[in-house]
Amino acid sequence: MDQFLAYLRGLNFFTTPQLEEIVSLTERTHVNKGEFLVRESQRCTAVAFVEKGVFRSFYTHADGIDMTYCFRFPLDFVGAYSSFITGGPSIESIQAITAAEVLLIKKQDIAQSLATTLAGTRFLRYIAEQQFLELENRVFGLQRLSAKERYQELVNKHPHYIQHIPLQYIASYLGISARHLSRVRREIVF
Repeated sequence: MDQFLAYLRGLNFFTTPQLEEIVSLTERTHVNKGEFLVRESQRCTAVAFVEKGVFRSFYTHADGIDMTYCFRFPLDFVGAYSSFITGGPSIESIQAITAAEVLLIKKQDIAQSLATTLAGTRFLRYIAEQQFLELENRVFGLQRLSAKERYQELVNKHPHYIQHIPLQYIASYLGISARHLSRVRREIVF
């Protein structure tokens, strides 16, 4: 909870009573390795703040192959954002790669509490902006950077967690084969 409070305080949106209210809306949940926060075609009814653990977001091609497009690490929010906003079925699955601890906040609680205050509205806009910027960086990275540069960026940003991510998920995230990832990893000197 301390990490979550520090995160919220760092945004400078909320008063102390508002922070206490937000904390009261959260539900601490343990997620085992391999468990899902949401599965493709289910509705996403909550978002989670990751305290511990690593998650992957992926979708499945018609041929049954998983395509990992996002990882979430501690101090990140995780959720099937489009499903959360629209109330429709999720187009992605979100799975714990490691055992994890998250703070869940239900959509109905967000609507009743956060969305009704100026600070809450600013916070929700901030989260939406962060999602947009991350998506934009992902698209530009795929178009502008080589697989080696994308891998190096992932390693630089998350050196403590990268070792917990199975190589097939990393290869999928980078848009390359496992064989190509092996070559990329050999070329990088740590």
